Amino acid sequence: MANLGGAREWARAFIESHLTEGAKVIDATMGNGHDTVWLAKLVGETGKVYAFDVQPEAIANTKKRLEDENLLHRACLYLKGHENIGLTVRSMVDAAVFNLGWLPGFEKSVRTKCDTTLSAVNQALSMLKIGGIMTICVYPGHQEGDEELKALTEWAQNLNEKQFDALIFRYANISKKPPVLIAVTKRK
Repeated sequence: MANLGGAREWARAFIESHLTEGAKVIDATMGNGHDTVWLAKLVGETGKVYAFDVQPEAIANTKKRLEDENLLHRACLYLKGHENIGLTVRSMVDAAVFNLGWLPGFEKSVRTKCDTTLSAVNQALSMLKIGGIMTICVYPGHQEGDEELKALTEWAQNLNEKQFDALIFRYANISKKPPVLIAVTKRK
């Protein structure tokens, strides 16, 4: 039986198809560092990952994972919310990765919020190079996740089709509200 995967796998496939050695990437929600390490491997020795999170535990966990893989020099870790991307990263980027929600294994009351997420995706979108990609994994099933999905769906639907391609990937027949992927590429 074939497995169609899920939002995280779909996002990874899109990102991997767009990145090459030397790429600059934003990890807008570093969490426990799994995506930051994966991205640091993808960008190679000459690339850079700019990773953001508001929790000190996320920084510590990510730093340890990067050190264990000898990849710390490929990443800049920021103890800042993703709504500070535009004030922090001063270059155009090849990709931006958002994995919304909360830090797995920690307090669920500290989670992404609709207003800061919308600010962050707009900032990241303005920083994407032509041909760049942004992936956003959204987790409905709780109030903030439902609000983020509604707002981000509307946001994606209203992007200028002459400048961006926007896709929304979700299962059509699963009632438990699995994660949804929003993927955006910049045309011009």
